[in-house]
Amino acid sequence: MKKKIAHYSGQDITCFESLNLHPILARVYSHRNIHQVSQLDNSLSNLLLYHHLLNIEEAVAVIYQAIQAQEKILIIGDYDADGATSTALMMRVLRAFGARNISYLVPNRFDFGYGLTPTLVESIGKDKPDLIITVDNGIASHEGVELANSFGINVVITDHHISPDELPKAAAIVNPNQKNDLFESKNLAGVGVAFYLLMALRAKLRAEHWFEKNNIEEPNLANHLDLVALGTVADIVTLDHNNRILVQQGLARIRSEKCCEGIRALIDISNRKLSSITAADLGFAIGPRLNAAGRLEDMSIGIECLLADDKVCARELAETLNRLNQERRVIENSMQLEAVSILEKIKFKQDQKLPTGVCLFNESWHQGVIGILASRVKDSINRPVIAFAVDSDNQNYLKGSARSVSGLPMCDVLSNISMNHPEIIIKFGGHAMAAGLTIAKNHFKTFLKVFDDEVKQILKQPLTEEIMLSDGKLTPEDFTLTLAEQIKFAGPWGEGFPEPLFDGEFVVVDQRLLGQKHLKLTLDLGSHLIDAIAFNIDPNEWPNFRYNKVRLAFSLDINEYRERKQLQLLAHYLEGIQE
Repeated sequence: MKKKIAHYSGQDITCFESLNLHPILARVYSHRNIHQVSQLDNSLSNLLLYHHLLNIEEAVAVIYQAIQAQEKILIIGDYDADGATSTALMMRVLRAFGARNISYLVPNRFDFGYGLTPTLVESIGKDKPDLIITVDNGIASHEGVELANSFGINVVITDHHISPDELPKAAAIVNPNQKNDLFESKNLAGVGVAFYLLMALRAKLRAEHWFEKNNIEEPNLANHLDLVALGTVADIVTLDHNNRILVQQGLARIRSEKCCEGIRALIDISNRKLSSITAADLGFAIGPRLNAAGRLEDMSIGIECLLADDKVCARELAETLNRLNQERRVIENSMQLEAVSILEKIKFKQDQKLPTGVCLFNESWHQGVIGILASRVKDSINRPVIAFAVDSDNQNYLKGSARSVSGLPMCDVLSNISMNHPEIIIKFGGHAMAAGLTIAKNHFKTFLKVFDDEVKQILKQPLTEEIMLSDGKLTPEDFTLTLAEQIKFAGPWGEGFPEPLFDGEFVVVDQRLLGQKHLKLTLDLGSHLIDAIAFNIDPNEWPNFRYNKVRLAFSLDINEYRERKQLQLLAHYLEGIQE
């Protein structure tokens, strides 16, 4: 798909003069609305305080009472990387606080669905806990909380998803996105919310002299920021300053080999180095391996990997996760081919025009992989996409996973449809950019039209070609390994704080395929040659010797081979130019 490359408007780099930054890096920071040096200070002392989180003192009081009485505490997690890291964080820290009767449960997505459902509460009723703490879920679990209350089980909800108007009747709810919450960052991941609750709980335990009375060494919560960093990046939440602090501090601990054995094993099996790990590695290599467990089998495999303190055990679990991720890729590739076929049929039927909001469904699709499929298709066609699969619990229902584009809050779309057509959507929830929903199978055709109409109504204007924002062009002197290394560690880069992207036109000296789907280019910068690589290109289009020049949107990448580092360009967009 052809894309338009646009440049950020304006730049003011005067505030960086005292830092002796490379001019290119100063330009990049200015493009990301960094206007004060303090915005680059990722010290833990700059973290927002927990006191402004609504109901956090009430949540602490409930958990403190449970720890003091050594009541049974059950952590209910979610089946993605954010849920897994949140669960592992809660388990590790509450144990370190002295809680002895603590366990966790992550509902199998195919048996229980998402969150604290009544079915899940029924299943735990026989071995009844005194307290349930949800992590990364629960904000919409009205029926599950009510049932738990009827069993005499206290519930504390920690979540970060969009809050409904009516909240569950839990003992306490901690969620920065609930009404009247004054916490300045609304972008915390579930693991970030859990971390803040644990900070508040530690303060309470300290004030009550709990650690001295019980001869417990007070835990340093910063030692668990490796889990917080992984969950935050993997959940693709916006990296505002507060989240950048959490991620940067977690990365620093991983690079200094102060991470849990599970993360160490996952990094090793992903062929990454601890010493040079980046947020991108967490998002594209570690997170997917952790997510694979929840998508295909049971997320407890991933959680046990993060809880393992034995190297051998952690390695075995990481190998299982790696195998599941390979299986996930095979399933995803098959589904993606089927999705392309569906899109071609839609184009044919509608005079080569796709709907503005695209819905895809195939009877054979795997429920655990439709989220990735929706994301891949959305990226390729620059339209909001919902991929559906048959509900494994009820063949009359379809489970949908939605991915949105800039300017279209997906939750608003689904909320409007739910209000105007209450008979269509059974339930939904999620973020502005990603959401999940359930509809009756016989309403799928109706939903196709209603979704497209609602998307058009909100967007007001049709989607055109995708725009890529570039940090501008580089001079031949800027293409250095030194600048590439400075950029690599200058982030953390991620959602809302994107990795620097540059653009330019280059003369092609050589082009060849690597591994049948990657294109290796040698480009002439005028003063010297440089290598570039474009992954997963169309082998029917490239190599293409009709083109003697290319237009690239690229990042500066470091290719390491046999301890030798070499600068290369990583092409994010490639367009041939014939002269």
